[in-house]
Amino acid sequence: MFTLEKVSYYDILNSINMKFEEGKVTCITGQSGAGKSTILKFLNKMILPTEGRVFYKGMPLESIDSVELRRQVVMLQQDPVIFQGNIEDNLQIGLKFSKQDPAPRSALKEALNVVMLEKALSDLSEKLSGGEKQRLALARILLMNPSAYLLDEPTSALDGETEAAVMERFIQSVKERDGTVIMVTHSEVVADRFGEEKIHLQYREKSR
Repeated sequence: MFTLEKVSYYDILNSINMKFEEGKVTCITGQSGAGKSTILKFLNKMILPTEGRVFYKGMPLESIDSVELRRQVVMLQQDPVIFQGNIEDNLQIGLKFSKQDPAPRSALKEALNVVMLEKALSDLSEKLSGGEKQRLALARILLMNPSAYLLDEPTSALDGETEAAVMERFIQSVKERDGTVIMVTHSEVVADRFGEEKIHLQYREKSR
């Protein structure tokens, strides 16, 4: 699905080559500063390499419209954006941004069930805890049904048991949709349990 060819980014990444297979769960681990989040940003075209090229389904990213790419490749950052309003508003807004029809309330409730968020659709989003906001954001992108999900520490605010349960249910749902997951995680346990492919980045000392 994605290929990185001799990609560098300032003094963070140096001439790396990677492939991410369609339909797989790939987990990226490594120390802080090793470039994990940078790679996700390449795939979503949030940033471009200083050297090398990134390809999506054989096409160089620079030739793909950024908005169109992000409708197919959705990124969830570690501190997800939560919008004003209630939970239903937050679930529907992803569909609005991706030019899709609103989902029925039954689909919204099912998405909340997948991520184990036991809240009413009318509950205010700003009253949620950090872990609940992460799960709300996971439910939002699940409803968008993209080709690829780019997840940056998607469950970092959850305890280990809840993290494993939420990710298992989320990945199962994505697999049922033939989706691809590329996930940065601090947890070797999560990577070992869910990663069909695993990439470990070594921290590179900055040049002085």
